[in-house]
Amino acid sequence: MDARLEAKLGFDKVREAIQARCSTEYAAARVAGEEFCGDGAEIHRRHLLTDEMRLILMFEDNFPTSGYIDAIPFLEPIGKNASIDLLSLGKLRTLLDTLRRALHFFHTVKEGIYPNLQHLASGISAPAEVIARIDTILDRHGEVKDTASDELYKIRRSIRDKETNVSRRMNAILRQAQQDGLVESDASVAIRDGKLLIPVASAKKRAFQGFVYDESATGKTTFMEPAEIVALQNEIAELHFAETRELARILYEFAEFLRPFVPELIDGAAFIGELDFNMAKAHVALDYVAGMPVLSEEGELRLRKARHPLLEKSLKREKKAIVPLTVTLTPEKRILLISGPNAGGKSVCLKTVGLLQYMFQWGMLIPTSETSELPVFRRIMVSIGDDQSLENDLSTYSSFLSDMRAMLEEADGRTLVLIDEFGSGTEPAAGGAIAEAILHSLDQRGAYGVITTHYTNLKLYASGAETGVINGAMQFDAATVTPLFQLETGLPGSSFAFELARKMGLPEAIVHDAEERAGEQYVGIERNLRKIARSRRALDEKLTKIRATDKTLEGLTDRYQKELEEVKEMRRLILDEARAEAEKIVKSANKRVESTIRTIREAQADKQQTKEAREQLQGFLGALAEERGRRDAYIDERLKTVQQRKAREQERKRKRADGKTLKQMDEEEAAARQMAAFRSAPLKVGEKVRVKDNGMVGEVAKVSTKAVSVIVGNITTKLPLDRVERITAGEYKAVAKAPAERPRQVYDESLRERKARFKPELDVRGERVTDALEIVMKYIDDAIMLSVPSVRILHGKGTGALREEIQKYVRTVPGVTSATDEHVQFGGSGVTVVKLD
Repeated sequence: MDARLEAKLGFDKVREAIQARCSTEYAAARVAGEEFCGDGAEIHRRHLLTDEMRLILMFEDNFPTSGYIDAIPFLEPIGKNASIDLLSLGKLRTLLDTLRRALHFFHTVKEGIYPNLQHLASGISAPAEVIARIDTILDRHGEVKDTASDELYKIRRSIRDKETNVSRRMNAILRQAQQDGLVESDASVAIRDGKLLIPVASAKKRAFQGFVYDESATGKTTFMEPAEIVALQNEIAELHFAETRELARILYEFAEFLRPFVPELIDGAAFIGELDFNMAKAHVALDYVAGMPVLSEEGELRLRKARHPLLEKSLKREKKAIVPLTVTLTPEKRILLISGPNAGGKSVCLKTVGLLQYMFQWGMLIPTSETSELPVFRRIMVSIGDDQSLENDLSTYSSFLSDMRAMLEEADGRTLVLIDEFGSGTEPAAGGAIAEAILHSLDQRGAYGVITTHYTNLKLYASGAETGVINGAMQFDAATVTPLFQLETGLPGSSFAFELARKMGLPEAIVHDAEERAGEQYVGIERNLRKIARSRRALDEKLTKIRATDKTLEGLTDRYQKELEEVKEMRRLILDEARAEAEKIVKSANKRVESTIRTIREAQADKQQTKEAREQLQGFLGALAEERGRRDAYIDERLKTVQQRKAREQERKRKRADGKTLKQMDEEEAAARQMAAFRSAPLKVGEKVRVKDNGMVGEVAKVSTKAVSVIVGNITTKLPLDRVERITAGEYKAVAKAPAERPRQVYDESLRERKARFKPELDVRGERVTDALEIVMKYIDDAIMLSVPSVRILHGKGTGALREEIQKYVRTVPGVTSATDEHVQFGGSGVTVVKLD
């Protein structure tokens, strides 16, 4: 692994992007440890695994994309006689559930669809005995069941009984103290640090049998623990100690049971890690709209519609489109010498070839047409950028010569060399001569390469038919003096130095003097190069127009022929149906008329019966009219359906005209659908989540049907399920490492109205803890958004539980500098003052 090479090519950013999509540390370590490979079979195996996973993410909804947990760190110690803790037990259950679902998918999917991933799954199992044993210990929320052991059941039942007894006794003691005048009539049992206390008037505390635990801010109330409750609480504490010992015994006993299965479970955890590793690569491939190219056996490098993934992502942020690149290197013409003006795309072309070749041999899918072909190189060597070093006494040109020495020592027919601004950094004549000699040596060694330069002697060398070097030029619009970022092979490029000088506003006299000093021969060569380029471009444009016209005509002919056949078929069907319906109507009408005539005759012209017969006939004719109307509506609906189908087809054609292929559209839709499925899948213990309201991230500790317990830093908080969303390990790390930023202020009319209505004081007295926290969350968010410097939250004193929960939450909110009790004079511990930065 060459860190300098990866940094020069930009692969370090690709590696970071893949690591960010990993859910497990195992997969992240695999990404960090995976190396550039020179074995074609191994490269192909890596590609197949990634491509199969990409197809699964696109098309398989029943494949598990969540629940990927690191289990090896706690499984290995168990194999060495260690025990297991409760959190690790919950993670193990999540892992086994994911493993079971993944194996079920590969065992039930049709043989041969994903053969490489199915082979990876062979020999892996999720022990049913372990899953069953865990289910006897943990409930669906991750808590140890009372029935995990008989002893635990007895202990917990005793705890509940004694806690109920304590509660009854506390209420009785409170009532007695109120009757004795020691406690105010409206007082209630208080809670301090989990202890149940009686709020006794300080002046009468000596008359109360108990222990002083705390005092109010004003000193008027003393919180005391009744003496008889202390003994009960001690008994409860002893029972809790017994519960802890019993839980430790149960977990140790489970570890003893688990130990024989540890090697099998480690294999399963490694398999899950490999799936996560390949899934991360597949996610990034979908982000890059990448595909699997062909491994060339003939030593040809043919990149078709290649895109630099990092540049494309940067341009998308600026709402710009990248220009795809097509490059061809063959055993006959192995080195591409690109010339042209500065900022014309030469370096981008070189780095695109280098990065995609490195990604290819690392085992990553690449953003090109899947008809692209790439060979396998033993090494890639680069000279890109300025590596001057004061410590090592290296100038820019000395650094370049150091790179060239290394290339000349190692370059051979299985080496790809990438040299940017070949020969620059020293006196042009000497630099050009040295560069030409180096180019000749690399050519003789059979090395492949992409080289950028401005030197004319190198362009002339590449023009020789006997060399393995071919010229290439980045196209430039001379009329507007702007680059087109399109590579044209076969011709050298012009520097357009004088044109750029004129465009940048240099005095014409200076430019003209420069042209004379350059000499007529140089100016003539540049002029002829531009003429040849313009002529070739004009010819290419004409050929493109002719091809486009032919294709359009063919498309129109096919479309009109298809539409004509559709119209004929529809006309035939409608006419056939109309004829059949008409025959049916005529037959029915004839029968009805004959029946009416017969009725009239038999009635011997009785007026009443004649009138009724005529009314029946009129009703029949009306029914016929209604039937005809329904038939017309049905035909209109059929025609409307055809028109809608044609409109959908036109929309897809429009998207293709915007540069999107059907494959790209399908892959983008699949990527969006897959991410939505990842976000919405049920949460499991050990997964990383983000709180939607404030962006804080944490780890899932417990999950129930309606709520989830999340560990945020050192605090565990319980939240509704709809207030959190699953995130990847990369997203978790990015948020955890980043400093809390205050939201950017946005001023508009609605914000000004909200600020005018905003009150700097919130009263949540009388609210339940969960409801009060919900109100406080929204209130603090509004205060931060409206840039309010401080607010007051009135929660009352009571037992102190509401104050403790509110302050604990507020201190975790980014943007809050402090949350303290108000001054005694203004409410003391019954009011919390929140300062915002």
